[in-house]
Amino acid sequence: MSDITERRPDHLLSVRDTFGLDSNLQVPAFSERDAHVPEIDPVYRFNPDVTLAILAGFMRDRRVMVQGLHGTGKSTHIEQIAARLNWPCVRLNLDGHISRLDLVGKDAVVLRDGQQVTEFQEGIVPWALQRPVALIFDEYDAGRPDVMFVIQRILERDGQFTLMDQNRVLRPHPFFRLFATANTVGLGNLNGLYHGAQRLNHAQIDRWNIVASLDYLPADEEVAIVQARVPALADDAGRALVRSMVAVAELTRKGFAAGDLSTLMSPRTVITWAENVEIFQDTALAFRLSFVNKCDEAERPLVGEYFQRCFDRDL
Repeated sequence: MSDITERRPDHLLSVRDTFGLDSNLQVPAFSERDAHVPEIDPVYRFNPDVTLAILAGFMRDRRVMVQGLHGTGKSTHIEQIAARLNWPCVRLNLDGHISRLDLVGKDAVVLRDGQQVTEFQEGIVPWALQRPVALIFDEYDAGRPDVMFVIQRILERDGQFTLMDQNRVLRPHPFFRLFATANTVGLGNLNGLYHGAQRLNHAQIDRWNIVASLDYLPADEEVAIVQARVPALADDAGRALVRSMVAVAELTRKGFAAGDLSTLMSPRTVITWAENVEIFQDTALAFRLSFVNKCDEAERPLVGEYFQRCFDRDL
């Protein structure tokens, strides 16, 4: 296999055939996979609008940010598109421990021919910038200010990046792509749900060419995903059970939106609940262990009411 820096997309994929969307677009793709290409999840469901937005990023080098509540599958959405394109993909979580040196690089002591020498080791940004890699910044609105200003430069159209320690200017690979996911679109921790989320300056947000919003799936699709993840619930009885579980999840989301709950059930939580039902063979016990015990004690009676409403029995 050739060096990754020399790789180029070598064919076009039909968006209609690959993603099942009503579109005549064709997107560049690689024939060969490498270690950085995510694994394909065959049961993943694509949101049409968000898929087209992300595909625009791959096709036309648009900077794409995907915004939505936790558990909607923002990062996974980008990864699953990259997986079908055989496009190398790297995720970086911008938590409070990520520093400017992690992004840019730093001098490090290494062994060369038995001698200790100091040499510059590239950070993730210059490494990815020089390769046909889709770089995803997760939790983009949680990044520290010094980190965000490093990123701001590569959001420009030409995207050149200066390594001041090396007196080098890096020009991005023609097939380098940049994506981000965020919970708040840079508005800060308005509802108290996302502690650590920062308000981003407008110049930072303005550099993103496309901002897509990803919401939770329709109930039938969420039921299908849970059944695919937990084959023990794939029969008709399992479908009825999972439908009731998804109904509970939807009530928690409405309660959260109305301010009645401080947390909600994501699709990830529903899948965990279904897996725990398979383990414990008790829907109520699995619900308590999967979600109820995460809730504020004052809110648990309301959650119990949601359960009673959907399952016609007390929690």
